[in-house]
Amino acid sequence: MTEDRRVSDEAIWELTTVNRLRLAELLESLDDTQWRTETLCTGWTVHHMAAHLVQPMVVGFPHFLLAALRHRGNTARTVDAITRRLARRPREELTAALRRHSDDRLDPPRVGPMGPFSDSCIHLRDIARPLRLEADVPARHWEVLMDHLAGPAVIPGLVPPGRIAGLELIAVDAGWQAGVGAPVRGMLEALALGVTGRAVALDELEGPGVALLRTRLLEEATPGPEGPLGKSAA
Repeated sequence: MTEDRRVSDEAIWELTTVNRLRLAELLESLDDTQWRTETLCTGWTVHHMAAHLVQPMVVGFPHFLLAALRHRGNTARTVDAITRRLARRPREELTAALRRHSDDRLDPPRVGPMGPFSDSCIHLRDIARPLRLEADVPARHWEVLMDHLAGPAVIPGLVPPGRIAGLELIAVDAGWQAGVGAPVRGMLEALALGVTGRAVALDELEGPGVALLRTRLLEEATPGPEGPLGKSAA
């Protein structure tokens, strides 16, 4: 980052509200076929994603903790299980919940307000890209998010340690830059999707660092002892 652009929690909550309403509007505009379309998060349809977006507002932390214990502390598998259960609800109920809770000021453990904000930006494009829709968040939101993704406070679920080490991320549509090393240039949205594990966005990035980032994503996707979950930083 070239300057101190820290944003207050209050401002993050306000941006998140705007994005949730934008997401609700997008979801309400989709037909049944589009709701059954797979998103950029492998294994999740738009219906699953809608359920995931309301999960923090309708599933309390104690319930989440109990579910995590059942899945031996595996956060990704816990989120997937809760999402699939919530996705049994009708689409109208999910979009109504997203609107009703749009101004909820969540401050989850470990991730804080940036967690729900990150979801509101990234998951909107997880939905819109496969449907070839232009629905997006404002460029300013991507700048705020990229400051977080390239910073020291980002959680491993979004950007694992080492993924962007030795890379210089450069936005071609804004005066934004972070990191030192092999350049990776692209639109803010593509940069954000790329560094959070959406390999589809890498084809829209340029520079010597793209190959390194692609290699790292492939290495991270190699099945471990419990096998891959199939989610891209969801």
